[in-house]
Amino acid sequence: MFERVKSYFKRNDIDPDLNDKIAYLEEIIDADIDDPSLFIQALRHRSILADENYSPEDSYERLEFLGDAVLDLIVTEIIFDLYPSANEGFLTKLRANLVKGEALAKYADKLDLGSALVIGERAQGQGIQYSKSILADAFESIIGAIYIEMGYNKSFEFVDKIIRKYVNFDDLITSLDNYKSILLEYTQANQLDIPQYEVISETGPGHDKTFEIRVLVKDEEMGKGTGKSKKKAEQIAAKNALVKLNPEEFK
Repeated sequence: MFERVKSYFKRNDIDPDLNDKIAYLEEIIDADIDDPSLFIQALRHRSILADENYSPEDSYERLEFLGDAVLDLIVTEIIFDLYPSANEGFLTKLRANLVKGEALAKYADKLDLGSALVIGERAQGQGIQYSKSILADAFESIIGAIYIEMGYNKSFEFVDKIIRKYVNFDDLITSLDNYKSILLEYTQANQLDIPQYEVISETGPGHDKTFEIRVLVKDEEMGKGTGKSKKKAEQIAAKNALVKLNPEEFK
């Protein structure tokens, strides 16, 4: 099936000025490109469609659609192997953070993908190729092109190398469980007062204290937490507050 797809994308009229872009892609992919037109399409922003004799499907958007699906599968496989004991909820949250637009834009920025995009004349000088949404889309379109020409294994190798290079999993996992930050974001999004934390009690000797802390939103107690440090107790209090405020999402 994909031989037919490759034939559809095939072009023989690549502008010589685009050769540098192909060489750049070969470098970051670490493979020779047999169909340059496919990868030029993966770099072609819709703004150029009005300047040249292109159809709407000649921008990167179709490849982005394919790359999005391939990327989800690859990242799922990576974290499934990395965390063999993790439950579905943890894996779902972790995957969402690895493939969200902000993360994809970071990967693309690290690769300097924006400088390789093909932009229309009227969009030149506006810096649109460096916007987070366009960088994220272009990253997915490159994955789509790799998948069509080189298959799943090469696509996996490309994504795996980038994620392992640019993602600090320890920091990311910590942020997933940062209930204080999540509570703050929730209250701001719902136009509530900023959460306030109060120590209810401290028990035990100085070297082995236990703290009980409550969190208040607009002077109303939303949750309590107990822990061996104030930070731990605050995190537990924030989690309990989230359960109270939004029980459907935080159980």
